[in-house]
Amino acid sequence: MEPPTNVTLLLKRWQAGEGDALDALVPTVYAELKRLARAQIGRDGGATIQPTELVAEAYIKLLDIDQIDFLGRAHFYSVAARTMRRVLVERYRRRDAAKRGSGETLLTLNSAIDSGQSKPLELTRLDDALNDLEALDPRQAEIVTLKFFGGLDGEEIAAALSISPRTVKREWAMAKLWLHRALAA
Repeated sequence: MEPPTNVTLLLKRWQAGEGDALDALVPTVYAELKRLARAQIGRDGGATIQPTELVAEAYIKLLDIDQIDFLGRAHFYSVAARTMRRVLVERYRRRDAAKRGSGETLLTLNSAIDSGQSKPLELTRLDDALNDLEALDPRQAEIVTLKFFGGLDGEEIAAALSISPRTVKREWAMAKLWLHRALAA
């Protein structure tokens, strides 16, 4: 992972209107964005998108966001993970209904949520549940997004959100419980 200060400085320069800062930012964050995309796509055995394509689609959407004042590296990756989530959800909603019966992509949260549950889950249901969780507890929703869609581990999430690893672990446990209940309903 790249040093946080480099990304933060490049983001600030880019937002100040320096075009060359964006040219320097892209190669700096590209490898990490591709790693995040690979982690997310790896959870879906039937994925029809490649990590490079997901990063490109998310990147285009990120460039269109001109009202966001990125607070730094953590905020940028948080927005990037959310953008990748939206790209995937949009893509799965458009997928041909005949391919999977109802048109929903089924995922197993076993590896991401660590619950022992191997029951498939519709990505769109997870997205709806995450939106509900975000209304109740934005930090828990952010932790889930960074872990599931961003592929970050507890230490990386703690660093990205400037909280302790113990807090991440505690919030993750509460978010998992909340999500299991919401998705079981």
